[in-house]
Amino acid sequence: MIFSETIRDIAEKAEAALASRFAEIDRISYLNTQKVMDAFREHRVSETMFNPTSGYGYNDRGREVLDEIWADVMNAEAAFVRHNIVNGTQALTIGLFGLLRPGDILFSIAGKPYDTLDEVIGNVGEPGNGSLRDFGVEYRQADLSAEGAFDTQKIRQVLTEEGSRVKVVFIQRSKGYLNRKTLSVDQIGAVIPLVKELCPHAFVVVDNCYGEFTETREPTAVGADMIIGSLIKNPGGGMAETGGYIAGTRRAVELASYRLTSVGCGLEVGATLGQNKNMYKGLFYAPHTTAQALKTACFAAYVFGEEGLGYQVEPRWNEPRYDIIQTVITGTPEGLCAFCRGIQAGSPIDSYVTPEPWEMPGYSDPVIMAAGAFTQGASIELSADGPLRPPYTAFFQGGLTYESGKIGILSAAEEMLRTKQ
Repeated sequence: MIFSETIRDIAEKAEAALASRFAEIDRISYLNTQKVMDAFREHRVSETMFNPTSGYGYNDRGREVLDEIWADVMNAEAAFVRHNIVNGTQALTIGLFGLLRPGDILFSIAGKPYDTLDEVIGNVGEPGNGSLRDFGVEYRQADLSAEGAFDTQKIRQVLTEEGSRVKVVFIQRSKGYLNRKTLSVDQIGAVIPLVKELCPHAFVVVDNCYGEFTETREPTAVGADMIIGSLIKNPGGGMAETGGYIAGTRRAVELASYRLTSVGCGLEVGATLGQNKNMYKGLFYAPHTTAQALKTACFAAYVFGEEGLGYQVEPRWNEPRYDIIQTVITGTPEGLCAFCRGIQAGSPIDSYVTPEPWEMPGYSDPVIMAAGAFTQGASIELSADGPLRPPYTAFFQGGLTYESGKIGILSAAEEMLRTKQ
C-alpha cells in the first residue's frame, strides 16, 4: 500500500513520540510472559497434553493441567478454559447463571454492560426467552462518574438497602460501546473492600474482556471472585480459534462449572477434540500478542488524535492503558464507515470487501464491522466496529503484529483524510 506524504509524516512523528510508551509495554509483556512460562514449567507441560479426547472426555490430562495453569496465571484459586464456549457473551452467561438464583439482584456498578448482555439480563427482548429476569433475577445499576470513577455513594446506598438480596456485583472492565474510560486493576481493587464490607456474601464478577495481560495483575489478584473472558481476544494470543474462560474462587468456579455442563459433572467431563494445543500455544503467545495490540492502539491514538488528524480519541497516546480498545469519535455516520473501510482494506483477509452497517444479532443499533481476520470475530486481530448512533464512535482493537497493525491504521487514516477533504 502507498500512503500520502501527510500520513507518512504523522506516522514518523508518532513513532518518535511513542518510543518510551513502547518500552513500557514491552516491560509488561516480559513480566507476563515470565509468569506464563513459570506456570508451564511448574505444571510440567508435555506434548502428550495436546492429545485429543472424545466422548465424555474423562481423565483428559491436557484439559486438567490447562485449567490449573490458567488459575496460576490469573492468580485465582481455580479456573476453566474451554474451546466450546462460543464467545465472551456465552462465557459471561455461564458465570452469571451459575451464581444467580430466583429473587437475587445483579448489581452493575460500572454502568450499562456491553450491548450483548441486554437480552441475557432481560433489559430488552421478549419475555420468556430465558433471560435472568425470566428466572426472577432483578437488575440494578450505578453509573460511573464523568471522570470514570465508581459512584461509591450510590453503591453504598444500594448495598445498604438491598444488600441481603444482592448476589452478584458486576464490573465491566472495558468500555464496551460506551464513551468512558477503561477501569484499571487498581480501581477495581479499591472498590471491592467496600462491596465486601457491606455485602460479604456477594460475588464480585468482572467482565475481563480486552483487559487480560495489559497490566501485570488481573482483577482476581485484588479480590474479584470471578473474572470472565474470550479466547479470541487477548488470552488466546491469536492462536485459539474459539473458546472462553472463567477464573476465580474455588466456589464461584465450581458453581459456574455446573452451568457449563451439569450439576454433578462440572469440570470432570468435556472432550477437547484436539483443541488443547491451540489453547496452550495461545496462552504462551498472549502477553506478546497483547503487547502488539497495545502498541497498535497507541499508534492509532497519535495518528487520529489532536497531534495527527485532529479527532477526539480515548485514551490519548500518552495516557495509561488498561485494555486494547482505542476509540475514535468520527462525528458522522460516513466518518465511522470510512474508518471501518480503511481498516478492512488494510487487513490480511478479505481486504477487497467493503463493510456495510447491518442489524447484528444482540445489538440495539445497526453495527458496522471491519474484521479482516484469520479467525472470524477475533478482536485480538486487526478489527474495528461501532454502532451507528451519535457520536459515531469507532472502536478499534487488535493487531497480531505491530507492523500489520500499523499498516491497517495508516490505511484507515488515508480513508478518513479523503472523507474530511
